[in-house]
Amino acid sequence: MNEPRRIELNLLGQTLTIRSEATPEYLRRLAKLLEDRVAQLKRSGVNDPLTALSLAALDITDELFRSREEKKTDEDDVGARLGALVALLDKSRAAGSRFGSLDVQNFPWRPAPDAKRCAPAMLCRC
Repeated sequence: MNEPRRIELNLLGQTLTIRSEATPEYLRRLAKLLEDRVAQLKRSGVNDPLTALSLAALDITDELFRSREEKKTDEDDVGARLGALVALLDKSRAAGSRFGSLDVQNFPWRPAPDAKRCAPAMLCRC
């Protein structure tokens, strides 16, 4: 990891000195995201800067939590599909077949009709 360094950021009219291992460019992108959210809230009628900052922070935190939950759901889905694949391979092996009897049309890599995408991509045959 990089050595922590001091970086000055201008955020919402205030100069902040931050000690971080992240690059200055990365931290500036974070600050710009926050400033953009605050500006969007101000345009929508939130006049108090602290209220706008608090609402922007809640909105960004909500995005983070939803993203983590979606990732976990995707990981669980991939795990279930791989488990089904292993079970089918074990069943085929037990039957003495070299994959000749697998029902490819009903194989678990096919997404549900309302699924956003197939996972994992290397198994997708849609």
